[in-house]
Amino acid sequence: MSPSKVAQLLGLSLDDLASAAGVHRSFLTAHPQSPRVQALLRDTVDVLNAAKEAFGEAEFPIAWLLNEPLSVFRQKTAWELIEAGRTDDVLAYLNSYSAGFLG
Repeated sequence: MSPSKVAQLLGLSLDDLASAAGVHRSFLTAHPQSPRVQALLRDTVDVLNAAKEAFGEAEFPIAWLLNEPLSVFRQKTAWELIEAGRTDDVLAYLNSYSAGFLG
């Protein structure tokens, strides 16, 4: 996946994306295929896809990912959880929401 395309989709700078991946921007641009960078991109896309399924709206998932504090996760956003390596928790939350157990 392309870091610049994902950053553009999210409305983030490459600096923001690099910070989320825990790498320097120059590393992000020089080594976009590194496992660490690709893991962040893959996790982000997986959560966005799950959010689209859960919420049924094409535009809402990005705003939700970046801005919606989740009370069950001590007011952290899904993006903050992805940065912290908790993508599986976010996906479980969205699956639970889709099944009608949350919300």
